Amino acid sequence: MATRVGLESYEVMAKHGVFDHEKDSEQPFVVSIWATLTSDLIEDDINQTLNYADLQAAVDSEIVNSKPVNLMETLCSKLVAKLSINQLISAISIRIEKPDAPFPHPGGLAIVEHEWTRD
Repeated sequence: MATRVGLESYEVMAKHGVFDHEKDSEQPFVVSIWATLTSDLIEDDINQTLNYADLQAAVDSEIVNSKPVNLMETLCSKLVAKLSINQLISAISIRIEKPDAPFPHPGGLAIVEHEWTRD
């Protein structure tokens, strides 16, 4: 059995997107991250697990307080690079939603999902 630590539906405002206007004005991004731990032997010790506040801090660092990028795929890669340094994590699942993405027609939700596993 695997233990997963998660952050669901964390909504932040940031400036990312392919179009210039997306980099000029903040827009909402909704981020969910699940990290699978390398061990289930946690023994009620925060040092043997991932503090879910670290997931929120990674989103703040790599999405909110970073230079604008074009793609949500790039944001996922930045989050993996930040979080995968933690040797307690064996896998990461990320979902980023962009509710106000510019579509040619009304409706729909822009989503990118990314899976990472330690080799």
